[in-house]
Amino acid sequence: MTAIATLDADKIREACNATLRRNLAELEVFATIDSTNSYLMQQPGPAAGSIRVAVSNNQTAGRGRHGKTWQSPRGTGIALSASYTYPKKPHNVSALTLALGVAIASALQQLGAQDVQLKWPNDLVANDGKLGGILSEVHNVSAGAATIVAGVGINTQLNGTLDVGGEADWARRIVDLGSVCDEMPSPEVLVASLMGCMLDAFIEFEDAGLEAFLARWQQLDWLRGRQISLDAPSGQVSGVGAGIAPGGALLVDVPSDGIREFSSGSVVFAGELAR
Repeated sequence: MTAIATLDADKIREACNATLRRNLAELEVFATIDSTNSYLMQQPGPAAGSIRVAVSNNQTAGRGRHGKTWQSPRGTGIALSASYTYPKKPHNVSALTLALGVAIASALQQLGAQDVQLKWPNDLVANDGKLGGILSEVHNVSAGAATIVAGVGINTQLNGTLDVGGEADWARRIVDLGSVCDEMPSPEVLVASLMGCMLDAFIEFEDAGLEAFLARWQQLDWLRGRQISLDAPSGQVSGVGAGIAPGGALLVDVPSDGIREFSSGSVVFAGELAR
């Protein structure tokens, strides 16, 4: 069996664009790590406007929403987290996950991935299966400034069964980047592209908030027009996905109530597109 190489930090830096090189405070590559998000949550945040990155192709205890787990055994995926410090905490910072989803989906498409879409609030979808996920957390707020840690996990080349700890109950299957790309980018090029698009999204969100990403989100919305079931704080709700509200809440067309907004909850079922 061929050994899977650890990511090459020098090759990642070579693949970074000029803006990323100027604003990259630190890049740490790990052969194995429990969670890149957990690691950065324990480290000092970068200076305002800079990005600090931790990345691995062997994550053993990654975290998803609601405490769920996401593992990426060596060679099957990329786990990347970036911390970014805002001089002033952005309005509606919880919507940053949505903005990052748009940026990451666009970056994957530019690398040749086909049919990449987004599932509210934090999933990357391809061919009706889970391709990856995003988790954003507020690391620290001090004197008005705020450091955010955002992580993304991407399945790149699955080998056998992947344990996602129930994180994809809604998905018909788990998919990898290799199955939706005619030609796979190198792991280092993929990492540099993810770093660059996340930095761009951090900056654009600071300037214009979620509004700058809404139109692109609507184009990529996998739930829109599908019969869905949502575990909401008030109980389970069923209806048809109707997009997202300007603030980032999920819109569901409920037969008995019309269109309702849900700012939290988990989609546990998603059917075929309505004809």
